[in-house]
Amino acid sequence: MEARVNLFGSALALKFFKHLNSAGKVPAESGLPATTQELVKIRASQINGCAFCADMHTKEAAAAGETSVRLNLVATWREATVFTEAERAALELTEQGTRIADAAGGVTDEVWANAAKHYDEDQLVALIGLIAVINAYNRVNVINRQPAGDYRPGQFG
Repeated sequence: MEARVNLFGSALALKFFKHLNSAGKVPAESGLPATTQELVKIRASQINGCAFCADMHTKEAAAAGETSVRLNLVATWREATVFTEAERAALELTEQGTRIADAAGGVTDEVWANAAKHYDEDQLVALIGLIAVINAYNRVNVINRQPAGDYRPGQFG
């Protein structure tokens, strides 16, 4: 597969990504655990069918010490015993926040309340921002048919 356009060679794309990356730094610099952030990025990318982002974030998580068992079970987190209750709440919020068009009413009060049991207000804001940013990246890469598999940890930063 080849990308439809060269996003890495386009001045306009680079300008767009500069701003999107800037927005992505806010959750990254919050008190939200780095492990949770990667799990959220992986799960949203799986739902959206974004191989480029799934490749990137599984490799980044592995490089940061995440286990292959947990990485292999992200898509089936409900049945897996390897995630904390807080991680499970973040993953459920991610799923409902990513599937807004499929879920009548968007994120349920129950899912929000569960996330609020585990995260403070700033961390919840970080989760909202993180879910929004990874969904934006997923859409860019899916629309462009960005190939996956060659990402190296730390490649973009």
